[in-house]
Amino acid sequence: MGKFLIKRLGQSLGVLFIVTVLVFGVLHLMPGDPIQIYLGETATPEQIEIYTREFGLDRPVFIQYIRWIGGLFQGNMGMSIVFRVPVVDIIPQRIRTTLTLTIPAFVFATITGIFLGVAAAKNRNRFIDSAISVFANLGIATPTFWIGMIVVYIFSLRLNILPVQGFVPLTENFGESVRRLVLPVFVLSLGQIASITRQTRSAMLEVISQDYIRTARSKGLKEGNITFFHALRNAMIPIVTLLGGSVGRLVGGTVIMENLFVIPGMGSLMITAINNKDYMVVQNVVFIMALFIVICNLIVDILYGYVDPRIRVEE
Repeated sequence: MGKFLIKRLGQSLGVLFIVTVLVFGVLHLMPGDPIQIYLGETATPEQIEIYTREFGLDRPVFIQYIRWIGGLFQGNMGMSIVFRVPVVDIIPQRIRTTLTLTIPAFVFATITGIFLGVAAAKNRNRFIDSAISVFANLGIATPTFWIGMIVVYIFSLRLNILPVQGFVPLTENFGESVRRLVLPVFVLSLGQIASITRQTRSAMLEVISQDYIRTARSKGLKEGNITFFHALRNAMIPIVTLLGGSVGRLVGGTVIMENLFVIPGMGSLMITAINNKDYMVVQNVVFIMALFIVICNLIVDILYGYVDPRIRVEE
């Protein structure tokens, strides 16, 4: 198991390194001068030169990259060009906002997807199975932003049941915060519900046809115990793998949801920074998102190795 963990950790660090190089390189290849964008068209060459030196953009690209990576190890994420404050002062509150959206979406998608997948498998070739399968296929095929606009139109503009935009911290007003999170959490989780439902149905259909399931039924065990303690438990390996990937898709989906519902999280911060070529903010937001995804995938790999010992043996 030790070799398995070391190899997975090394792969994770390699992924993070590649992400930092790519995001840094792509940003510096984009046309436009971030200082010119920040100061506006009326800026003089002298002003541009002063601000360029202040933010360290006059140094070679390689040196800028080394300084950024070195700063990360010291807790220094640099200075934001747009907000004129250290990036480390901006990100913590944005992370809390994004997690307030992402965690409920993940929990809701996992529970709902597994429940629907089990229900579809237990009612194979019946109406319930067909209805759930149609829902899952539509959920995967339909763009999230389109679903978001539809639910906003129906529940906010037409029925006036839920607020259309805005965010209230849970600690400030729990009830109002939940009201404003219902639509974005629901829309963000739909695609993952569809994927988890399909995977759970396929895994359950494969497991419930095994001999040990028939043996359990012949012994007179309750159907509920057979389903959840025998069948679902053994079907969890591919489901756990999918859940690891769903974390990345949910984090990526927050970029759309936060801008659609005007939520001040990491996604909306990144869009603002990209539009203004705020190098330091974009680099650090992408790095933190990648780090979060890598950690979640590493946890899934570890759980996978424990659930199925053959995986770590093969490594």
